[in-house]
Amino acid sequence: MLSLEFLLASGIGVITATAVYLLMRGRTFAVVLGLSLLGYAVNLFLFGMGRLWLAAPPIVGAAPVMTDPLPQALVLTAIVIGFATTGFVIELALRSRHESGSDHVDGHEPGARHVDIPARGEG
Repeated sequence: MLSLEFLLASGIGVITATAVYLLMRGRTFAVVLGLSLLGYAVNLFLFGMGRLWLAAPPIVGAAPVMTDPLPQALVLTAIVIGFATTGFVIELALRSRHESGSDHVDGHEPGARHVDIPARGEG
């Protein structure tokens, strides 16, 4: 039978690998999705740091085995911060799409010819 720690570590690994793959893509939506998945993987890691107990009470009491509430509070705070950061990154991606006319991270379509525009004051 698989242990809970192995399942959590496998899940974190799969989510992290998917996030890194999406971060390497050229489109802004994939990059935003990869950043969100990476945040979820970090949240799962922090949640797992509070020890994984089966049938342990979630509150502090007289029980000999209880879960640690600090990682749960950290994950809750990280979820709120991650939501705000994701909203900000989506706004930046939309602004970049509007200004550059492309949804690629570098602003250029692959295979398109790049025309260098001289800076002001140059010939």
